[in-house]
This record gives sequence, C-alpha cells and structure tokens, in this order.
Amino acid sequence: RGVRTLRGADGTPGIVAVLARSLLCISGLLLTFSQPVCEAFNLDVENTAVYSGPNGSYFGYAVDFYLADSARPGLECIASVVIGAPKANTRQVDVTEGGSVFYCPWGLSQSDCHTIEFDTEGDRNVLINDTEYHGDFKSHQWFGATVRSHGDTILACAPLYSWRTEKDVPHSDATGTCYLSVRNFTKFVEYAPCRTEISDAVGQGYCQGGFSADFTTDGKVVLGGPGSYFWQGQVIAAAKEDIIKAYYPGYFMQSVEGQIQTRQVKSEHDDSYQGKKGQYILGALMITTLFFNCLRSFSWKHFSLQMGSYFGYAVATTDINSDGMADLLVGAPMFMVRGSDGRLEEMGRVYVYLQRGPLDLQLRLPHLTGTQVFGRFGSTIAPLGDLNQDGFNDVAISCPFGGEDRQGLVYIYNGYSEGLREKPSQVISGQWAAGAIPASFGFALRGAKDLDMNGYPDLIVGAFGVNKAVLYRSRPIVNTSASLTVYPTMINPEEKNCMITNGNTSIPVSCVNLSFCISADGKHLPDILDFQVEVQLDSNKHKQKGAVRRALFLDSQQPLLQRSVRVRHGDRICDNTKIYLRDEKDFRDKLSSIYVALNFSLDPKAAADSHGLRPILNYQTTNAIEQKAQILLDCGEDNICVPDLKLAVHGNRKEVYLGDDNSLTLTFNARNEGEGGAYEAELYVVLPPEADYSGIARNNELTCSYETENQTRYLSCDLGNPMKSGTSLWAGLRFTVPRLKDTHKTVQFELQIRSKNENNSHSEVVPYKLEVVVQADVILQGVSRPDKVFFPPANWKVTKNYGVEQDVGPVVEHIYELVNNGPSRISHTLLELRCPLRVQGQTLLYPLEFSIEGPINCTSDKNMNHLHLEVSVLQTDSCTPLRVVTPVVWNKPDIENSVPLWIIILAILAGLLLLALLIYVLYKFGFFKRSLPYGTAMEKAQLKPQAASEA
Repeated sequence: RGVRTLRGADGTPGIVAVLARSLLCISGLLLTFSQPVCEAFNLDVENTAVYSGPNGSYFGYAVDFYLADSARPGLECIASVVIGAPKANTRQVDVTEGGSVFYCPWGLSQSDCHTIEFDTEGDRNVLINDTEYHGDFKSHQWFGATVRSHGDTILACAPLYSWRTEKDVPHSDATGTCYLSVRNFTKFVEYAPCRTEISDAVGQGYCQGGFSADFTTDGKVVLGGPGSYFWQGQVIAAAKEDIIKAYYPGYFMQSVEGQIQTRQVKSEHDDSYQGKKGQYILGALMITTLFFNCLRSFSWKHFSLQMGSYFGYAVATTDINSDGMADLLVGAPMFMVRGSDGRLEEMGRVYVYLQRGPLDLQLRLPHLTGTQVFGRFGSTIAPLGDLNQDGFNDVAISCPFGGEDRQGLVYIYNGYSEGLREKPSQVISGQWAAGAIPASFGFALRGAKDLDMNGYPDLIVGAFGVNKAVLYRSRPIVNTSASLTVYPTMINPEEKNCMITNGNTSIPVSCVNLSFCISADGKHLPDILDFQVEVQLDSNKHKQKGAVRRALFLDSQQPLLQRSVRVRHGDRICDNTKIYLRDEKDFRDKLSSIYVALNFSLDPKAAADSHGLRPILNYQTTNAIEQKAQILLDCGEDNICVPDLKLAVHGNRKEVYLGDDNSLTLTFNARNEGEGGAYEAELYVVLPPEADYSGIARNNELTCSYETENQTRYLSCDLGNPMKSGTSLWAGLRFTVPRLKDTHKTVQFELQIRSKNENNSHSEVVPYKLEVVVQADVILQGVSRPDKVFFPPANWKVTKNYGVEQDVGPVVEHIYELVNNGPSRISHTLLELRCPLRVQGQTLLYPLEFSIEGPINCTSDKNMNHLHLEVSVLQTDSCTPLRVVTPVVWNKPDIENSVPLWIIILAILAGLLLLALLIYVLYKFGFFKRSLPYGTAMEKAQLKPQAASEA
C-alpha cells in the first residue's frame, strides 16, 4: 500500500493529527457571545478550589480525582486531584516540554501541587547493528495529555512519544506510551503496547497509544491508538496486574499476558481513527466495561452523521434513566445549525442514545444543541453520578469557547426517566477571559467522585489555556414541600368579624384566616434548617397600576408578612394568621381576586455544615405558591355579575367649520340593563387629534380624567363602582375642535362604556361624527369719491386734443373692498366689476387706470388710458380696495330749454290774486277786529274797591 502521510481527521498533514483535539477547538474564535441564563443548582461556584500550574505548561489539559484506598506515608490527605500538564518542562535530561502530571492534595493550600515522578530518565539509547542510536524521543511527547485513576493507581500517557525501531534503516515511529503509578506512588511501570515490531504506517508505528485511555470498573487499562494500520486505529486492553508483572526496566518491547486488542481490517476502513477519542465512537466504547466484550458484534449503520461535525469527538456512557443499562452520549462539537438568516452557524450538538437492550441503542429526541457560535458545545462529556440525589445520574457537557469573553462554559444536565432534561439545571462560567489563546475552560471534565465525603459527587474542570484547574463541590440538596391556605376564600364586606386598632379607636373589619406550612427532607442534611418566608397580599404582578392593596395582615396592618422559620430535618412546621379587607372607600377594584403569594428560601445567613457548604433548595422545588380570595359581590349566588351596558350620544352640532374653535357639547345617556352591577364602570372617550377637552357641561357629580397613552388621547369618566343594574345616567361633556384640516372631510369621537366584569364588560362603541365644512361670510363694499359730480366744472373747455386727464373731465374714483368675516378661509375668488362706459351712444366714463393693494390679480377687457393721458399720482388707502378711476364727460345744456318770461309774470299775478282772496276771507271771519282794553260794565264794577263800611 505504500507509505501514507500522517494526517488529522480534517485532512491536515503531518503531526497535526495528534493535536487534533486541541487545535480544532482553538481555531475560529474571533466572536463573543452572551451566556445563557439558567438556574443555579448545587455545584458551589463561590467556594471553589483553584489549582495553578506553570505558565505555558497546559496545566489542566487532563484532570481526574485520586481517592486511594490507603495513603502513602507522609501524605496528610488521601483525597486529591491529579492534573496533566502536557507541555511542562521536567528534570529529565535533554528533554524539552516532556510533560508532567501534578498531584494536588485536597484540603491543603492550592500551592501544594507537586509533580508525580513517573519517569525521571531522559531519552534512552538503542543498539542497532552494533551501532548505538537514540532509542526514544521524549521532547514534546505530551506526557499528561491523558490522566486517569483507579483506586491507588494512576495512568498517564504521552501520545506523541516516538521511538527508533530496531531496523536496518533506523527511523522513529509515534507509537505513544503510558505509565502507571501503583500502590500510592510506590511503584511506576511503563506500558507501551504499540511499541512493537509491527512498525511504520502499515502497523502500529503511528499508533499514538494513550491518545485516549481509561480504566474499566474492574481495573483493566484500556488504550485507544487512532494511528494504527493506516489510521484505522485500534483499542488495546490489559489488566493492570498483568501490566505490572510484564514490566522490565530497559526493555522497549514487552509481552503482557491476557492483553487483547483489535486487529487490522480491510483497507476500506483505513483512516477510520478507531480508538481516537476525537473522531469515532467505536474505540471509545471499548473504554467502558459494558461495551468491551461486544465490540465486534456492534453495528453503527443507524447513525446519521453531518459531514465535518466531528461526531464522536467526545463520548461518555452512564445510566441516565436509571433502568440499569448504561446509555451513550456522543458529542459533535462542530455541528452546524442554520440560523434565522439562513446561514449555517457552528453550534455543536450532543446526541443521547438510550440503551433499551444489549447494544440496542435508541436515539433520544430532541438533541442537545449548543447556543454559542463557535463555542464547541459537546467537546467534552463527563458523567457526574447522581449530583442531585434524585436517583438518576447527571452529566456535564463543556462549551470551552462559549460565553461573553470566550471564557468557556460548563452545562449541567440532569437525568430522569426519559433520558436527559432538555434545559441545564446549572451553567458554570469560567473565571478567566481569553488571552493569547482561549482559556478553554471545560476542555477537561471529571466527575462522579465525592472528594469531600459529604455524600454528593464533585466536579473538577480544567482550563489549560490559563494553566488552571477548578474544583467544584456539590452542596447538600433540600427537598421542600410547602402549602398555603386561605379560608374562607370569600370575604364578605358586610360581615365585620375582626377588630383593628387605629390610635385609640377600634374599628370592625371583615377578615379571613391564612395558614402556611413547610416541610424539609433530603440526604446528608443538617438537623435544623432555617428558612425565610414571605407572604404578600395583592402581589405586584397582579396589582393594577396605581392601585392600593385591598387586604392587609391583621396583626401588622401591612401587606407583607416576613417570618424566620426553623424546620427540623424531616418535620413539618405550620403558622396561622388573619388578613382583613380595607374600607371600600380606600380602593376601587372589588371584582378581581385578592392574590396571596408565598415565597420561601433557605436563610443565606445560616451556618455552613461541617464541610463548609450551605445546603441549597432543589431547583425543581416550587418555592412560590399562590392562593386567592374573592370579595363577595351583590351578584347573586354565583357571585358573577353580568351587566348589559347601553350608550346613547347626542351633540349640539353636526358640522364644524375650518378656522373656528367649534365649541361642542356631547350629551350621553349611560345605562345598565343587565342583572348585575358593572364594576369600575367608566365612560371611555377617544378624542380625535383635532379636538380638546373643555370640561363637564352638566351633572356635577361626574368626574373625568384626561390622559394620553401611546399617542392616543382619551377621556375616562367614572360611572360608578358598581354601576348598578337599572342605572340611567345623563351627562354632558364640552369640547372644542380648533385644529381642523381641509384634508379631512369628517372628525369622529368614539365613546364606550367599559367595566372590569368578566362577562359583558363593554358596551358597543358609539361613534359621533362631525362633518368638516368651509363657511365664509364675504362682504363687498364700495364708495365713490366724490359722491356727486357737478359738470361742467369751472373753466372747462371742450377740446379734441386731450393731453392730461383734466382735459377729459373731472375725476371719479370708485373704491371697492372685499371682506371675509370667516370663520373659514376662501381661495380662488373672482370679483367682477362692470362700468358703464357709454350711455345713449355718448361717452360716459373714460377708464384711466386701476390700483391694487393686497394679494389680488386684476385684468380688464378694455385698454386702460388708451389716449395715453398724463396721469397724476393717486393716493391709496391702507386697506385692500380695488380702485377704478373713470372721468365722466357731460355735454353743455341747450338755451331754448330755459323758462319763458311770461310764464314767470303770470305766476307772480296768480300769486297776488291768491293772497287777496285769503285776506278777504279772514276779514269776513273777524280776524281783523280788535278787543276793548277793559271788559263789560259788570267786569268794571267787579274791579272797583270795596265800600268804606267794609273797610
């Protein structure tokens, strides 16, 4: 077959294939994304242990717990973690970045991590044809890229380790090698099953043994070698006791009794990377006991892969549905999802296969799909054990380049009877933003071990980009049950069965009972649990805007009750109190329910347990409970009011005029003809943009408020709470409509009765439409100057040669004024003036000129001043008249038309004769007779003085 080029899964040539697990995750990381908001669960993200390694060592590339059965003498604690740093420098002679594994004891200072001396030698020599050559190459071998523990044994591998084969033409092969630390670091043995005579690409020369590795539950070592047999890959397994027996220092090749391994298959399976954790499932399944003996009988034809998704890059097996059979999870961190814009985006996906029978895998839908573009969701999958102690195993899935600053995310998914829940119960964010390279938080995950022995498994997360590893411990989980009861649920405002104190006065009020109970249970909990309880009346999410709370607690006269409740583990504690209804004048809402909300939480100030952890409520616990009470209404036995709302509207005008203020009065009649009251009934009037509200025209008891909402102006008038059945209300509202436009033919008001009842809450909308009319009061006024013409004027002579206007005759000015008294404006108005230029065939007026003031255009059907006379300057008025100057020419009267003289003489004689006749008549009537100065004799006697005797 010839020599094949060493290449990675994506076709990249050379040694890149060995680094595929890290390089595929580091590429394409130029964008940042927001972190999903999920509910925190019981992994404590505040009290963590952070372990640090040498800069640039990739400390945290691989992690595991180390819980040995017995401690090595001198060690203070057997509970610890082991952390791989594949680029660390060691004390090995002439070895550069050989890689190392660090031991970090739990409970000691985080700086107490120290190197485990698996291999202290430098490169070894080999004798070929009596010539000594460099035997192996440990520089850049990535020792510590894989680290696993089992009991007192630790397995660490260097997948890029190379050795010089014993052939005529010496060359080196990247076979990979592993070391085991057994009996708590008292013995170290090397295990390199790919370092055989079957070298080169045709055999195990490019094996890279230990690229993936693990222990089975019974202690067998299982290695994956993706490069064997032209990259077909292979899986090799042997018992650790047999590996220890077969080890002889100085021997490059060893024969392990009982070792089994997959063999080379047909050439069409070349480049299948069997055994590489980063590409295909087949080898990874060998890492578990469940699938170890079933390798050759398993078929994968039912798997549907997206090209380039790296399906199988990460795999894990655990019983997530608690049916006694291990299930399979497969990561595809480069899975593409089509976004809303139709473009493909790399999100990553994890497939869940439930084992329904021996190797009968059923794909569980829906898949778990990432939400962070280029986040590489599904790069690592780690079984966690039963994290929340609900009887189902849980799983951690990494998204090492997700988050706002590409700091990395770890998602916690809980198992249940149907598989894995679709939403994570907790999302853990990395503490370090990306630097020169991404922090890669979550690239390494390891769980399912209880490091602090509190009864709950813990999780360790590696972030090799910042040379860190973080230990997250699980907090004890409290399963809580709570109840809330209000009785009776109907509050009768007429029944005053409780008393409150206001100063020195006791006031009767309507009240009902309220009680709540809390119980707590769980595993590995303290004997006493402290809770904080809040009970709120008319909670904010139900309270109407601007409304007051209608019910209060009887003891405190407040809407909020806060209590500290101490519950013994396994017990149930109850509390009782009363709530009362406020005076009906203090609130409007009588119809809707009074909601009572109970919220409880563990007291954050409570002391931590003996492990330094505070318990946490189960994230599935319902810690908020609501009940409701109802105000008894005058609506019959069912307490349901069904109004029948009617509305009639009349106005004092049907038209509005452009340019006018247009005062308008709308008179309405609101009626409720239903069987029950309409609560919080209001007249709702939507004003057109052209109108303004002025006030109430009639009915002084009506109250209205003017408001604006979403650019809609409306009027809200209170009609009663309730507007009782049979109510008929008349009232008037005043408006003005000043902002009319000639583009609208009508203006419309909309009126409706609205209430808060559930049934028949609104009346029909009644529109009131006004026609927009143009109305103008136009007056034409005129005056003549002078108002009389005496002709001929003095010293006027008739001439045939006219030079100036005085030669024609006197000037007559006609002044016309057009006035619009409104209210509307007018346009395109035509004023036509007709002048008598000739009378009885004789010239009467000579048109001389016209003068204009104002926005007027004038034209004439005759030529003005056709004789071209010299015209004197005219004085114009300040108004806007139209002036037409017309000289009137009069002819001289004839002499024969005067009165004859005889007629005059005859008229004088007739007048004298008439006068004589008048005098004669007066004479005959005695008009000219004169009276005596004294009267008759009797009159005279009466005027004499009285006799002397009388004197």
